Amino acid sequence: MNSNYWNWDTFLEALPIVLKGLGITIGLTITCFLFALLFGFVWTFLRRIPNKALNWCVTWMMEFIRSTPPLVQLFFIFYAWPMIPGIGVTLSPFTSAVIGLGIHFSTYIGEIYRSGIESVDKGQWEAAKALNFSTVDKWRRIILPQALPPTIPMLGNYFIIMFKEVPLASTIGVAGILLMANTYGAQNWAYLEPLTIVGIIFLLLSYPSAILIKRLEIKLNTRFDKKATLENMKKGAMM
Repeated sequence: MNSNYWNWDTFLEALPIVLKGLGITIGLTITCFLFALLFGFVWTFLRRIPNKALNWCVTWMMEFIRSTPPLVQLFFIFYAWPMIPGIGVTLSPFTSAVIGLGIHFSTYIGEIYRSGIESVDKGQWEAAKALNFSTVDKWRRIILPQALPPTIPMLGNYFIIMFKEVPLASTIGVAGILLMANTYGAQNWAYLEPLTIVGIIFLLLSYPSAILIKRLEIKLNTRFDKKATLENMKKGAMM
């Protein structure tokens, strides 16, 4: 049934057009999130270097990035950066979105890593030292297995947030679902139906993702129990 504001024929016509951008939206979300996960370790590593000047610079850079809207950062990377003499490089819309959104969210993920590492009991650090573990083994076998589970809910939340922020990339020409919806709306003077499709898609994908992340959190907490981890490390050291 159609009305003056809603037309089911338009909805059905716009659906396959909007869905053409779904693959790009999902691909961009995953790529940006992986980039943010990796670059978050860079922030964490730099902040753990015992140098006050470096720590101040890194902290200032992170605060600057977090305080600046991601849309402004996308515009700078895509439009302004190519015009900078000497270092300016023209990037594709997809690459610009990965760098812009990835770096923006990496500052938050870096803080998540830091909080997870600091949640590890000091006795665990001392135990690793007493067992004469190397730096790599200490982080791989004791610190990270205990620091990872508490961060899963926060990382999962930021993954969902990033998925909902990715449509900002449509402003620089990334052909995701929002750009496809806006293009259809401009061509047919009908925005309500395609934008409704976009909203439904985000709902259908975000909610199951939240459930999956919760189950992953429970699984990791069971697998990497702190006491069990320490006992396993002691047994491994004695073998």
